[in-house]
Amino acid sequence: MYIPKVNLATDKNEILEFMKRFSFATIITSKDNFPTATHLPFVATIRENKIVLTSHFAKANEHWQTIENNTVLVIFSEPHAYISTKNYDKELNVPTWNYISVHAYGQGKIITETDQTFEVIESTIKNYEATYLQKWAHFSEDYKLKMSKGIVAFEILVTDLQAKMKLSQNRTNTEQRNIINTLSKSTDTNEVTIAEYMKYNLSKK
Repeated sequence: MYIPKVNLATDKNEILEFMKRFSFATIITSKDNFPTATHLPFVATIRENKIVLTSHFAKANEHWQTIENNTVLVIFSEPHAYISTKNYDKELNVPTWNYISVHAYGQGKIITETDQTFEVIESTIKNYEATYLQKWAHFSEDYKLKMSKGIVAFEILVTDLQAKMKLSQNRTNTEQRNIINTLSKSTDTNEVTIAEYMKYNLSKK
């Protein structure tokens, strides 16, 4: 990913929190010069100081067959906002787009053991709807086994993490505050979220 120095994010904890917050991501692999993408919910954890991503494919989705022999890319990207020139001090300017994106490269591993597959399922439930875990626990083993056979669980050990936060860092403080004020008043959730990240970024200066 092209990342100008001013937009480069390196704080591992901040990046991990972003991946957890915007965890519905896109996994991409390429085989025979043909890229394939699938949109999945991911659970991001730290194991031995390395980021590990877990998720599962529907077994009918043949994409799972390519993740072990190819480099895997998972893209986490959600909040974004159009930035109008009305927020700038000078008229001679062009509009742009602010956004945050994380590219996680790594090696995929298919999980074949039933117990570990259940662990992936249960960690996903805990992450998205912890109260449902009680219902899941009371389902019969036959039912849970049947459900697990319809998916392919996997994990990705992240070996290269690239994070870009394009938040008008190249503009003056006054212009950044103008943008924050404009976006904060928006009814668009994406724009409000970008304003929140911009506020946080300014507070660190």
